[in-house]
Amino acid sequence: MSFTFTSLSIPDVILVTPTTRGDSRGWFREMFKSEDFVAAGIPGSFPQENASQSGRGVLRGLHFQRSPYAQGKLVSVTFGTVFDVAVDLRTGSPMFGQWVGEELSIDNGRHLWIPEGFAHGFCVMSDQAQLSYKVTAPYSGPHDGGVLWNDPAIGILWPLSDPVLSEKDIVQPLLADCVHGF
Repeated sequence: MSFTFTSLSIPDVILVTPTTRGDSRGWFREMFKSEDFVAAGIPGSFPQENASQSGRGVLRGLHFQRSPYAQGKLVSVTFGTVFDVAVDLRTGSPMFGQWVGEELSIDNGRHLWIPEGFAHGFCVMSDQAQLSYKVTAPYSGPHDGGVLWNDPAIGILWPLSDPVLSEKDIVQPLLADCVHGF
């Protein structure tokens, strides 16, 4: 198998580490192999793939989509380094409101699988970063939602103190006021 699948402290969030093979010419790694991912409980196909590019200090999130367009996300970094975060929004989950975060980079090659029912966000730790994320449902503006990035009830330990934020992310609701439907 070309991948190691590791459940994190919120077990449904999975860190995917591909095997990298390298020599004096550089390196090679498989980024996605449907049968391996399905065997690990991650979808083997995705109806949409997105990409983003951001500069150092940019923080995007915490975002999610409501049903019937709720999205699971397979997040990968294609350039640079980010701190990637998932927050459990599943009502009744023993992990509700808790978060996990991992450093993803082109160098470590890791992906993060974030299932439906989670908010997602990341901050850029390198001069530039590019992300690619496969999603289990297409984007739907009316179903778009979010939670405030620095909600003290969640307590994410972001590796920056003064992020660059969008107008949308500045005014997201606190978790206690968030309508998510999970």
